[in-house]
Amino acid sequence: MGGGGARAAYQVGSLRYLARRFPDLEVPIVTGVSAGGINAAHFASHHGSFAQAIQELSGLWERLTVEDVFRVDTPSLGWIGLRWIFQLMSGGMGGAVSVRGLVDTTPLHSFLSEVLHAVDGELTGIQRNLAVGRLKAVALSTSSYTTGQSLTWIQGRDLNDWTRPQRRSEQTVLKVDHVMASSALPLFFPAIKVGDEFYGDGGIRLTAPLSPALHLGAGKILAISTRYNRTAAEAGVPEVLGYPPPAQVLGALLNSVFLDLLDQDALRLQRLNSLLRRLPKEERNGLREVDLLVLRPSVDLGRLANEFEPQLPKTFRFLTRGLGTRQTSSPDLLSMVLFQQDYLCRLIELGEADAEARAEEIDAFVLRGAPTD
Repeated sequence: MGGGGARAAYQVGSLRYLARRFPDLEVPIVTGVSAGGINAAHFASHHGSFAQAIQELSGLWERLTVEDVFRVDTPSLGWIGLRWIFQLMSGGMGGAVSVRGLVDTTPLHSFLSEVLHAVDGELTGIQRNLAVGRLKAVALSTSSYTTGQSLTWIQGRDLNDWTRPQRRSEQTVLKVDHVMASSALPLFFPAIKVGDEFYGDGGIRLTAPLSPALHLGAGKILAISTRYNRTAAEAGVPEVLGYPPPAQVLGALLNSVFLDLLDQDALRLQRLNSLLRRLPKEERNGLREVDLLVLRPSVDLGRLANEFEPQLPKTFRFLTRGLGTRQTSSPDLLSMVLFQQDYLCRLIELGEADAEARAEEIDAFVLRGAPTD
């Protein structure tokens, strides 16, 4: 499950259809990044069946509010704004950086600690599911602001770490801080300290989003994207007239981090599968074919966000409009921070409907065996 902030509610809708169709589905490997890491952590730590886990996850997202994610009261937002202004005006004379994000995500930490049933920060449900054999491995990807590397935290049975250029894995006991770090939207949410390093959103440096599942041994991967696949005609229509406002620039930047890389990685995997099918097994040099199914929205979630923006808390709405969210027809930036109940419920409904529309594909994917080496 990939990133996209509030858009991760769409993933829950897709999973809700799967839970209706396959209530006892076994998912031994779970990987997540950014807000998708929240969904992955909840599912991996839940003690019930697939249907029970998704039912609870769906209920959490349906009740989620902006106030559960970050503080939106005027004093909090105003104080952070003043500190940013002082930091920029200080010329570096103030010593250590005093501001760590555009919003205060203390409410999210409290929320996750409660809903993930953490004990001293640890997601104890994961170890329980590993012990009874319901789970083989779980992975949450983060980006180290300290070293510039992509680090995937893994917990499971019989695991081997991996190292690639600028990305690696590390075995650990997963905690709420790992989930917070993976979902820390750059600039908006403050980085989280884990050990001696500060970590932010895992999508920043994760150039191969499918790689954690592959390294953990998955033979079949169901990937849920939050990116609408525009037609050539749609892609050519301007989203903004005149010079692009900050919201448009930031939206394009975040899309490149959270959404583009999954599409590129999926294309590479499909091409590799095609090549491997033409080679005898003894000539594959250890490479294996992997079955992949990607689910994605049937509508542009950025454009959809426009309908729900007026219901945002006044101060936060005022600030986002200052960034130019009303000057673009597809405010992708807004769609990632729009933790508004009506918008989230709409995304869940859309995800469920889109998955049901592809019922035959999903049935075939789930019921067929994984490719053999």
